[in-house]
Amino acid sequence: MAKAIALSSAAALPFAGASFQSEADETILLPSLKGKKILFTYGGWKGHEPEKFRDYIMVWLKEESAEVLAYSTLDPYSDKAIMDSIDLVIQVFTMSTITKEQEKGLLDAIAKNGTGMAGWHGGMCDAFRNNTEYQFMTGGQWVAHPGGVIDYKVNISNKNDEVTKGLKDFAMHSEQYYMHVDPNVKVLATTRFNGDINSWIDGCVIPVTWKKMYGKGRIFFTSLGHNLDHITKVPEARTMLKRGIHWAAGSKYLPAEKWMSAVYGK
Repeated sequence: MAKAIALSSAAALPFAGASFQSEADETILLPSLKGKKILFTYGGWKGHEPEKFRDYIMVWLKEESAEVLAYSTLDPYSDKAIMDSIDLVIQVFTMSTITKEQEKGLLDAIAKNGTGMAGWHGGMCDAFRNNTEYQFMTGGQWVAHPGGVIDYKVNISNKNDEVTKGLKDFAMHSEQYYMHVDPNVKVLATTRFNGDINSWIDGCVIPVTWKKMYGKGRIFFTSLGHNLDHITKVPEARTMLKRGIHWAAGSKYLPAEKWMSAVYGK
């Protein structure tokens, strides 16, 4: 197993609500990261800058007083002692492959133990393309980004959720992810495609950011974040990601959020 990079804080504490001032100038109540045990795995396709994201996210998590282990392999997923001890998995591992033992360890930690998971872009929802149960857990799979890096708009579709409260629609210059999405996710933000590249998707609305449950575990995903600048230099995108990580980190300590709004019928 690759040696972990550790950022330590105080011992893990029971859940305590975190009240912090958002970049939308509104107080938001979300689980605290203080004392939370977080596993950060990074690797896969280099174009999604896993090392840059590691450095940025780990510094922020340390500022939030989390206890973090970072691994450049997926080996921790098959280490039961590690997986039983953590509160949250953050993953940046585009494409690549995962062994049966690694996948089982990850999915069991989430579904049975209530560990949360959070991630973004291809590092979470274009990982392990042959593993459908993993995709069932994440709630979506990337299939295209017509035109590559382009200008597009993100619309906040749920203005009441703590992850998006106070945020306004915003512009992006990045990859606009066209995704296959589980109908039973809580959609927080969307984007609308035009027909400039592919005429047959003109007007299609695709989720950008969502929450869901997998067994006992909270899952958060945003498709923003092709590279570090594409998410950190856009305040709304950065805020959604950080709030989503906070939300998922409360998975073991808070009741499951309940919703059913399947988009394909009633």
